[in-house]
Amino acid sequence: MKRSLILLASALLLLSCAQAPAIPQIIFDTDQGNDVDDVLALDVLNKFVDEGRIDLLAVLLNKEGRGSVEFVDLMQTFYGHPDVPIGKISGGHFDPNDTSVNYAQVVADMKDEAGAPLFPRSGVDPDARPESYLLYRKVLAEAADQSVTIASVGFFTNLKRLYDSPADGISPLSGRELIARKVKELVVVAGVFSNPELHEYNVYVDIPSAKTILEEWPTPVIVSPWELGIHVQYPGANIDTDLSWAGRHPLAEAYKCYLPMPYDRPMWDDTAVLYAAGETDWFTVSPAGTIEVTPEGSTLFREDPEGTRRYLSVTEEQAEALRDYLVAKIACKPACYKK
Repeated sequence: MKRSLILLASALLLLSCAQAPAIPQIIFDTDQGNDVDDVLALDVLNKFVDEGRIDLLAVLLNKEGRGSVEFVDLMQTFYGHPDVPIGKISGGHFDPNDTSVNYAQVVADMKDEAGAPLFPRSGVDPDARPESYLLYRKVLAEAADQSVTIASVGFFTNLKRLYDSPADGISPLSGRELIARKVKELVVVAGVFSNPELHEYNVYVDIPSAKTILEEWPTPVIVSPWELGIHVQYPGANIDTDLSWAGRHPLAEAYKCYLPMPYDRPMWDDTAVLYAAGETDWFTVSPAGTIEVTPEGSTLFREDPEGTRRYLSVTEEQAEALRDYLVAKIACKPACYKK
């Protein structure tokens, strides 16, 4: 009897270990095509995959458009990880008055001298990709409990659709129940905490969704606000030097077409993926608290020891060290080009 109990305890311990991955399990929710820091963040995530430091479970688009899906596909193919599932969004944010360059579409449309796509992709039809919130449900349903970290660096629409989703053939759990069971932490780029008169773009685009997620999401939420990224800027002059080894590099092409060169760009999204990957020592973390989103799009943080919301900040020294680390990481060749 005693031996049976020992064997049972050992089996349960092994099962517990199998259900608790040793490295961060990350879903990346991105608005590729709006700002080029998304590309820098996807570069860093793929480098972490190369190093065995994270599992990238999925890349989900919260910006509508075929070009955005194609761009993520060609990026994953370029970095040697074409099998990472990709989700699209239908009926998402679209601003007809937006005059900024959609670099994702531009790069996806680039051709070589023979007229073929400049950057290969997986061959999966972008229109056949699943809706992001449904891919969320699938990935979470298959994950171990409390194991998934979501890094959301764009609009809150996908998160709200997941949150509101009912039980279905993918999982008997509602979206909220699935989140509470499977998600360890949500890391988002959003908000301005130093000035309530400023309305950060990711929040402002879909205020109702941002309000629901930042106020009601059932797991801990870490916010990388506008103030942080503005102090950690990628030096545009490095594009031609650090990435020249590739000849034509999709990150370099995206950066060059987004704004007139040369320019430095805040690395808002890189800070979120870095924290999500477990690189937490680069940041100063606020006390626990709550976040209120006003009807106008302001984000108001209030300290509360019972709260589950925190935000990140950096000192001048941290910002400089963080920038240098990220620039060096982006300059590295992907593993598939080191052979």
